[in-house]
Amino acid sequence: MFQGKWRLWKLSISILVFLTAYNIYLTVRLMYSSTCVQTSPDSVLEASLKIEPPECAHNQNFPVTNTNNAPKPLLTSKSNKTLETLTNIYRNLQLNQQYSLNLNLGLGRSDNKLAYKLFDNIIVGERYIELTEAYKTSLAAQSSLDKIASLIESSLYWGGPISLAVFAGTEKELNHLLLYILYLRKCNTRIKEKVSFHLAIPKEKGPKTYVIDEERLEKMDCGNPMGVLHGLLKELTKRGIHAWKYKIPYPQNLLRNLARKNCHTKFLFLTDVDIIPSRGMAEHLNAFLESEKCDGKCAYVVPTYELDERVLFPPNKTDLIRMANKGLARPFHHKVFIYNQYATNFSRWQNYTDPDDKVRISHPVTNFEFLYEPFYIATDSVPPHDERFIGYGYTRNSQVYEMYVAGYEFFVLSPIFTCHWGLQVKKSRPPWREHQNNQNRKQFDHFKKEIFARYNKDPLNMMAGKT
Repeated sequence: MFQGKWRLWKLSISILVFLTAYNIYLTVRLMYSSTCVQTSPDSVLEASLKIEPPECAHNQNFPVTNTNNAPKPLLTSKSNKTLETLTNIYRNLQLNQQYSLNLNLGLGRSDNKLAYKLFDNIIVGERYIELTEAYKTSLAAQSSLDKIASLIESSLYWGGPISLAVFAGTEKELNHLLLYILYLRKCNTRIKEKVSFHLAIPKEKGPKTYVIDEERLEKMDCGNPMGVLHGLLKELTKRGIHAWKYKIPYPQNLLRNLARKNCHTKFLFLTDVDIIPSRGMAEHLNAFLESEKCDGKCAYVVPTYELDERVLFPPNKTDLIRMANKGLARPFHHKVFIYNQYATNFSRWQNYTDPDDKVRISHPVTNFEFLYEPFYIATDSVPPHDERFIGYGYTRNSQVYEMYVAGYEFFVLSPIFTCHWGLQVKKSRPPWREHQNNQNRKQFDHFKKEIFARYNKDPLNMMAGKT
């Protein structure tokens, strides 16, 4: 029996020695493989990444002075491609673990037209689930890199959960977008706690991988968020952000659907990231929605104003009206396109006397007309935003039009409101927006026929002539 145990022990030692020698062999083989010999000027961002790929993990300081005399690679081109794929996966896994990223660009889900890849909850706020349980309404918004800094102010005034869908058209833009999101989370506790981020990218020619410049992230000044953002935007293209938007139209409605479908409260406040809610709105809505019982299909409109950039954000309705009387605030899009918000009836809202700070219905919308596109609160049972409308024009108003045909009623709330910075004029609009608007106008001719066929109703006589 003793001899049997001795033989078993010798066999175990032999296996251990063999495995150790084999591991050493693999390590040396990987050290001298061609995949570690790369310092391409085309991958500056990759060079700044501190995390090494797995095949170079034991070779971080290996000197490569003369690549012509380097040993021949032991791996085939097919093997190199496989290792490159594994390297990207490894790198992304390390990034995900360090920055709480849930993002693998090889996965995701497709939209209905197979044109985009969608990624849910790539970064989740630390208190997002808790806030979802405490509040009745989620703020659902969408943004690209150039507008996302508005999230700082929105998260200051909105106490509930925020679901934000973002878009990146190119790999460089995705790198910058993720970098700025991580910067916001690093510098702003409210964003880190409240916001759940979702991502959409083009499916065919969109980003295939991403890297995060950790050194740059560490050096970004928390006291200068707009300066940091402007620096990133300048790097996207020599001709500026507008040229990029013309080349890759922004899929607003796709992003709106992505944001709202990732909310978990009963009610949604569907908005854009640069539409800033008034202070305490989420808390006031909790009390209102607790007592308000809608028997049918209801949407609660929140009046939206433009603000002169020289003023401070109004703390209440009284101050907002005072600014409006001085010409420092006015209804959203009043000069650019008055029908955008006209049916809200701002005069009636301003003249409504609020007995206290509690949210109430000021009045119903009685003069609904085509192209009305209010920001409203409703359940997610409202019709989805039609994703054929890409870019600008006929995006929100097409969805609101379908709501009206489907029998939804609109009620204006007071004293809450939202604001957009800047008094807008037509000449400030870039030409590419009008081009996209014309393209979507053609799409709407088909859309209105489908709505008529779906509901067998035409309350605005849209079928009688062209829009």
